[in-house]
Amino acid sequence: MINPGSAGSHDKICLNAAHREQWVGFGGGAPSTSFFSADAAFSFFGADHGAALNVLNDALGWEKNLGLSLSYAYRLDLGKGKLGLGVNLGMLNKALKIGDEGWLPPDGTGDVAGDPAIPQTDESRVAFDMGLGIFYRTENLFLGISTTHLNQSRIKYETATSYLVRHYYVTAGYTLQLANPLFEVMPSFVLSSDGRANQLYVNTNVRYNKRFWGGVSYRTGEEAVVGIVGVELFNGVRIGYSYDFAISKIGRYSDGTHELTVGYCFDLSMDKSPQKYKSIRFL
Repeated sequence: MINPGSAGSHDKICLNAAHREQWVGFGGGAPSTSFFSADAAFSFFGADHGAALNVLNDALGWEKNLGLSLSYAYRLDLGKGKLGLGVNLGMLNKALKIGDEGWLPPDGTGDVAGDPAIPQTDESRVAFDMGLGIFYRTENLFLGISTTHLNQSRIKYETATSYLVRHYYVTAGYTLQLANPLFEVMPSFVLSSDGRANQLYVNTNVRYNKRFWGGVSYRTGEEAVVGIVGVELFNGVRIGYSYDFAISKIGRYSDGTHELTVGYCFDLSMDKSPQKYKSIRFL
């Protein structure tokens, strides 16, 4: 979702979905995010490529966002891994669902009906959106640099104009094999910035037998400690769950944040099964 250069980086067809409910118990308008992505690697004219479809549904207060985009990555061999150079193109629908009560908060104060810069009715606008990314993956390492909302499209409402703020991301992770071959440690981080505020995620997971994992994550900005668990089922479906323990002041007013992820990767290569012949003429 944040780096188009990663499209096809698993050399398989991968389907991923996630749903996040943030600040549960905070009241109406708490952030809620869902996304789905499907990406695949393919070869064309002797070169390696990756492609992805991304769908995002995001709600925060009166704002409802729906995004649909396609990603493409040109992939080339570099050292022990592959480097993906990617671009993302799509559309983002930004809607204000003000409703009958207008902008009034639950206590009924703070009416902004007289402010000419604030829309007073439901509005919906569609904007062109694009992003760029570089992503490198080996068997045990990944590195990525990317930007979203590169063109900073303007959103012209009836009474005001907003725009999509450009964001920047740096990601990295490594899989470390322990002395016991059944255990792996997987540290990683994500640094994001919009040029005004920065946020850092530092994560460490321990995976057992490549099927069970658990770990912790720390996030700056909102200041939260996150617990993570996951399992890969026998059919290859991966299911993960995380819970955010907010340690900032907002934690006094919410019951934390829940996130559920589901993923599945497969390939279409079909190995021919050995042929059996009953006649010695075919030997």
